[in-house]
Formats: sequence, C-alpha cells, structure tokens
Amino acid sequence: MVHKTKEECNDLFVKPGKEMPEVFEREQADYKDLSKKFVNMKSDYSKQYAHIYSARLAELRDVLTPRVKAKWGNVPIVKLADLENLENQQCIIIGTLYKHQPWKPSILRELSEEHQFNVSCSKPNYCSEKDQPFLEDEMLRIKLVGEQVDLKQIVTGVVCAVLGNENSDGTFMVKDWCFPGCAPKESLKECISQKKLVIVSGLNLSNNCDSLGISLFMEWLCGMAGNVTIQKDNTSIVRLIIAGNTIKNNDTSQAATDIAKGLGEAIKSVDTFLSNLATCCSITLMPGEHDPTNAMLPQRPFHPCLLPKSSRLESFKSTTNPWISKIEGRIITGTSGQSIRDIIKVAGETGISALEWLEKTLLWRHVCPTAPDTLLACPYYKKDLFIMETCPDIYFVGNTDKFETKLWKGDENQIVRLISVPRFDTSQTAVIVNLENLDTQYISFSNI
Repeated sequence: MVHKTKEECNDLFVKPGKEMPEVFEREQADYKDLSKKFVNMKSDYSKQYAHIYSARLAELRDVLTPRVKAKWGNVPIVKLADLENLENQQCIIIGTLYKHQPWKPSILRELSEEHQFNVSCSKPNYCSEKDQPFLEDEMLRIKLVGEQVDLKQIVTGVVCAVLGNENSDGTFMVKDWCFPGCAPKESLKECISQKKLVIVSGLNLSNNCDSLGISLFMEWLCGMAGNVTIQKDNTSIVRLIIAGNTIKNNDTSQAATDIAKGLGEAIKSVDTFLSNLATCCSITLMPGEHDPTNAMLPQRPFHPCLLPKSSRLESFKSTTNPWISKIEGRIITGTSGQSIRDIIKVAGETGISALEWLEKTLLWRHVCPTAPDTLLACPYYKKDLFIMETCPDIYFVGNTDKFETKLWKGDENQIVRLISVPRFDTSQTAVIVNLENLDTQYISFSNI
C-alpha cells in the first residue's frame, strides 16, 4: 500500500508490542440522499423521446434568456421559424445542439450487419468526415457554419444560444456562443468539521476480490493497517462511495449459462465484502454499466435480494446512478462514468480529459446531455431529471483512466471540487476528500 506522501509509508504497519492497542471510534455524519426523484418519477414507454428534449429546452431557455441579454444586449432573440424574415440580420437563436453522425448507433445498421448486407467497421467513436452540426428547437433545425463552429466541441443534446445571422443558403453563421452556465449554489449554513469521504470505482470484485490491493484497501479503511496516527486520522472518514462496476468491469464472451452461474457466485462474494466493510464504515453503493440493474439511465439501486447481508445494515445504502446527496451540508453529485465516456465518443476529441468534459457538463447544466440520443435513458416526458438544479460542492465521475482533480470557481462565486475517479482494478487507487475545505488526495494500494 503506497500513500501519496512518502512520510506516511514508513509507519504504515503497526509494530507488535505488549501494550493494549488504543481503540478509536469512527465519526458520524449527517446524510441525506437526494436521488429519490430518479426512482419516484414514472416513465412512459408509449411516449416519444422528443418529449425529453422539449422539456430540456423549455427549462434551460428560461435560464439562457437573461444570460444572453446580459451578454449581448438588445440583439433580438428569435425562433427558427422567424429567421426567413431576418436574412443577414444579426440575431440570437436558442436551441438544442444536434450533431449528425452517420456512425452513431443505429438499430437498422445493426440489423443490416447481422444479415451481412454490408461490412461492419469497428470505430472507437462516432465521428467521421460526414458529421454536420445543427441547432434545433421544437419545430425546425438549421445547420451551423463559421469559424466559431468546432465539431469536436459540439455534443448532441446541449442547450445553448448562438449569436449570428442566417446566410442566403439557409445556414446560420455563428459569431458567438452562450451556455446555461453553472447552476446557483445553496448557502452552506452548517458548520463543517474535518470529516472525509473516500471514493472508489471499478472494483471489479468478480475478478479482483482476492487481490492484494483489495485486501490492503479493506484493512486500511477498517483501521487494521497503519500506525496509531494513521488509524486515528481514518476515524474522520465518514462514508465510502463506490461509483459503479463493483461486480465486474466489462462484458464477457462466455455462454449465457456460464455468465449466470459466475455472476451468482460473484454477487455472493460482493455481498460478503460489502457487509464486512459496512460494519466499519458507512457505504453508498452506486450501480455501473456492467452491474446487475437496468441499463437505462438513471440506473436504479441494487435490489436488496441481491445483497441480503449488506442490505440489512443501516450503514449500507444502495442508491442510483447518477447520484445526488447532502453530507454534512455539502451537496455531492456523481456518475459511474457512462455519461462522460459517451460524450467523448460523440466529440471524438482525444486531447480533452474526462475531468475537462466533467467541467463542461457543469457549464452546460446537464449531467448527461447525450441521453437519450446515444446514451440509453428512461423515457421521462414531463421533466428532464438530468438538469442540474443546484450547484454541487463535489462533482465526480467514476471509472476513468486516471485520477485528476480541480477546484473550479464560477462567475457567481460557486466553488466546486471536480474529481475524476480511476478504476480501482487497474489503478489500485482511492480518492479522499476533506468536507471542510474540499482538499483532495489519492491513496494507492498497488505493490508496484
């Protein structure tokens, strides 16, 4: 087990002695799960997905209207249907970005490939030279052109305002952009003590349960490793957040019967592991892409029947993905990684890290804008549940390639700790966050 600071490594293990070991009691923290809206809202599969986009545009248009007036003054805001009367006149249109991409997932293409009508082509993302950017409202769609239009920065589903004019060929010349911006922040009234959170993701316990990294992590969290100073310091860890892919990290090519048998045994091991941890520390368990729950976002909590030992414990909470909560007055929002991975596929920009895309979703005021276009989502039609209504204090994404963090400051004095949480099975890394000052560090349990 390797700490970020070398000084702590030297006193990692307790030296044997005759004296009685000192007993420490873990601190407790106020906890409120704010994710119930994801499970209480009814979805109607008879409705078209267009209802989600209509609800998203209606809510974020109200946010954008005062922002564009403050940014661009008295330039008229018009509907797409009124553009024909304003050729070459500067104006503002508010709508939803749409990126036409022939390589996006298509059920018709999948059926075609299944019957070998054409040769399939494996691509790491959906981008091609035929991609085209559009802005659409409830009725019409217009192609965006100009030097300000960067295809690699355009993501389907983002609501924004554009300043420019319509060209004679029916396209819209973009001169500037305006996005909804970060949501307003609640005032922090409670007194924050130096309590800490630990965040991990991608434990992949079906293949990683007996690994040295998992064993060291469990001993460290439960206070069975480290000297007296480290053990006392760890009593300030009030909650462990597991951000998805706890059971496995990828699909297998095994037969269905073998998968079912192996999954059953893996779930039993996971239940034992979590119940043991929950006797020492409060746990919040989020589902991930490959965990046994619904595939569409928002993913529902693990069913209690899957984890009978853990579910009986008051310290164990199974929750949704995405997840929102309030711990010691701090608003915490996080996802298990599908939203950011899908954005990267749509953008095709390899030079932008997961943390940078996470920051962009904060400015777009939407957790997963590509849903339901390329990211599976439940067909809500009255309201888009993924719009960020309140600015979080901590905003994280799980199952990324590496640990990154940034203390982001907004125009309205919002301060947000952004965190990219790496997969544990490949990095052996957990993230520690101080709730008082949002300071963040990582701890590695690798033997390398």
